[in-house]
Amino acid sequence: MNAIDLLKADHDKVKKMLAEGEETTERAEKTRTELFADLKAEMLIHERIEEKIFYPALKEHPKARDIALEGYEEHHVVDEIMGELEAVPVTDETWSAKFKVMKENIEHHIEEEEGEMFKQARSIFSTEELEELGSRMEELKKVGQEVGPA
Repeated sequence: MNAIDLLKADHDKVKKMLAEGEETTERAEKTRTELFADLKAEMLIHERIEEKIFYPALKEHPKARDIALEGYEEHHVVDEIMGELEAVPVTDETWSAKFKVMKENIEHHIEEEEGEMFKQARSIFSTEELEELGSRMEELKKVGQEVGPA
């Protein structure tokens, strides 16, 4: 699978989970707990394949170096918010606000990747290189799903 197509499919899955999470209320304790656990697992695996394979490949090219470095930083910010969110009971009135901030950060990151970063990747890599990156990312993703988050 093409690396960009793989990342886009992940993005679509995450956006759907974010929309579901935003619609929950404090009374949806079980739903929030399960959804957040699934979202966190998905995000950790997604970040891993980007940070171990996609971003390093982009960083090798001067035109894409800055956007790859920004991607790492945006992951860090989302991880911080996720960590804070994990410490807040899903029934707490602040959980929803914190979830929304995390959602907005993730959506901003997705927008930047699907816009500028993917445009850069298409201009830098051949179709074959994108396929090869995608294959490596798929393999790491399978391993990540089997062993769980790092």
